[in-house]
Amino acid sequence: MNDVAQGVAVARDYYDSDEADGFYSAIWGGEDIHIGLYDETDDIREASRRTVESMIARVGDVAGKRVIDLGSGYGGAARVLAAKGAHVTCLNLSKVENERNRKLSAEAGLGERIDVVDGSYDAMPFADGGYDIAWSQDAILHAPDRAAVLDEVSRVLKPGGLFVFHDPMQADGLADSSALQPIYDRIHLPDLASIGFYRDALRARGFEEVETDEMTHQLERHYARVREELLARQAEMGLPDAFVSRMADGLGHWVEGAANGNLRWAIMLYRKGSLI
Repeated sequence: MNDVAQGVAVARDYYDSDEADGFYSAIWGGEDIHIGLYDETDDIREASRRTVESMIARVGDVAGKRVIDLGSGYGGAARVLAAKGAHVTCLNLSKVENERNRKLSAEAGLGERIDVVDGSYDAMPFADGGYDIAWSQDAILHAPDRAAVLDEVSRVLKPGGLFVFHDPMQADGLADSSALQPIYDRIHLPDLASIGFYRDALRARGFEEVETDEMTHQLERHYARVREELLARQAEMGLPDAFVSRMADGLGHWVEGAANGNLRWAIMLYRKGSLI
């Protein structure tokens, strides 16, 4: 098994585990398992949904648009987009999450507007130029080959299409990356991307940068809130001590990395050029 395939398998096995599924669905945000916007709330689910609404506000009217959601999790964003008239393809490697996505989408009466595909976003099973918007929330960091993901985003987007995403990243020009080694170990990869990486890589692929809204304080607050909620609800959920200890330590590394300036988090919006 090559490094890319091994990385995909590690991520799939983790997100398909009972412990991870229970943690993300009950504590992290329910339908949304990504970083939230906390300036006006302390509630994880409300903050996470505010991130979705903020991204929609940046891309504008989505009615009639075809959206590809990379690493779609439980499909919370997809259902918001579909309710606003978009047709969404959810591409996600966790079969457990995908099954719940299909169930929740059907229950919401949105099944006909949402397709859920088992797969990885570094090799998308879709034709060229089929989507108006590519969307991703805290997912690309898990890709063993992020350049391949951006190649695929460029391939499946129409000319003039929008790519809106956010990702936990390391700071550009990080002098000592060893401070982030516990995070690298946690995601089973040698590094994180950075704002500069995405800027250079997307420009090289003919994308125009529309907006980069850096909000690292939201990353710090989100991981701190999730850690607080995990510790407060351990007994209620019956989570094993070893899982909680490991997860709490991991969340703490993210909080520390943001606090000491080694991490970044931003919502980024790019437009694909017409001559690609």
